Amino acid sequence: MIRYKRILLKLSGEVLAGNEKFGLDFDAVRRIGSEVAAVYNAGIELSMVVGGGNMLRGRDMEKLGIERVQADYMGMLGTVINALGLQEVLEKLGVPTRVQTSIEMRELAEPYIRRRALRHMEKGRVVIFAAGTGSPYFSTDTTAALRAAEMNVDCMVKGTKVDGIYDKNPTSHQDARFLPFLTYDEAALGRFEVMDSAAFSLCMENRIPILVLNIQKQGALVAALVKGERIGTIVSEEGAAS
Repeated sequence: MIRYKRILLKLSGEVLAGNEKFGLDFDAVRRIGSEVAAVYNAGIELSMVVGGGNMLRGRDMEKLGIERVQADYMGMLGTVINALGLQEVLEKLGVPTRVQTSIEMRELAEPYIRRRALRHMEKGRVVIFAAGTGSPYFSTDTTAALRAAEMNVDCMVKGTKVDGIYDKNPTSHQDARFLPFLTYDEAALGRFEVMDSAAFSLCMENRIPILVLNIQKQGALVAALVKGERIGTIVSEEGAAS
């Protein structure tokens, strides 16, 4: 049972790196691409935002003495590399895909234009948004929440390396408790290391539910979006009542 007609999928750069610490692992990209293709073939309209943490992180570059603004722009370019790699994989799977960037680079991608992006989705194309918001100091999570609102999506899906939101970091705390449902306020006040507060606030203001799931688990995306299975954590107005 398809739960959402139109979604935005946020992918971190780390999931595109697979088992590697740096760069693109095309086995991982192809596996994620096949899941995205299955969701697309089920008739769900898709847009995506990709991070760039597998290339470099602005805050890490800042520690090396590079000015924050310059470091953030460098990070934005990393997201473009990821978007182009993902586009290549999707189109080989028969999924028509367009990359739009917030920083103009017309030889590689379209500039971000909201109406054009909406038209692409209406025509059955997947749109990948890259280069963040085009401005420093904003995370790609905030970019995803912003684009989700602009694209009028029914749900924003955050693909991570864990099964959803826990009350503690499950990789370092064996007693971490899984939280299947949260309200926006609970998610923002809990300071969970899943998304920043600005992203949560944007989704709350626009009443966009957030589904956090493990994108590395084979079949999870299809099970949640196409089969309607309860997978991951849902952040919404209702919380547990949803």
